[in-house]
Amino acid sequence: MDSRESYQRFEEGDLGNDRLTPQLVEFIAERESFYIGSNNANGWPYIQFRGAKPGFLKVLDEKTLGFADFEGNRQYLTIGNLQDDDRVFLFLMDYAHRRRLKIWGRAQVFEDAETLSRVVDPDYPAEARRAIVVRVEAWDWNCPQHIPIKLSEEQVKAIVAPLQARIADLEAQLQGKETGN
Repeated sequence: MDSRESYQRFEEGDLGNDRLTPQLVEFIAERESFYIGSNNANGWPYIQFRGAKPGFLKVLDEKTLGFADFEGNRQYLTIGNLQDDDRVFLFLMDYAHRRRLKIWGRAQVFEDAETLSRVVDPDYPAEARRAIVVRVEAWDWNCPQHIPIKLSEEQVKAIVAPLQARIADLEAQLQGKETGN
């Protein structure tokens, strides 16, 4: 479908898309969730949702990301997959602004205190069991076409708050007219 030529440039030479730019760092810091894809020993893919406060996916340096791994459903599929295949794919969405970022890399699991200290949020109440550190090999922005606009509860509250305040003011004015004040 004539896309081969346009993607051939990704296979030729260094495009510089293996380093996290200031724009990417800002985008990553604002995310409160992402999806991580890994493969099992038989090559089957597995996708897992990760979420926490914005900034839980940490930029450790211009080629490295990390996040704390907490006890969850105790399936350990991603952790198990990484023992056989260190390749991962991160998919970060910003529905409100119709942006998505794809990141390919190689991940390692760490349980030492030093690495954990780099990825843990001290204000988060859960205990981190391990750190997953991803060495970025490539990234790419994806086309915004067909991304539905969705807002978080906090974003909706911020939009609605001035409207609610105005409604309350108008109701107070009406109440005052009805009572003759």
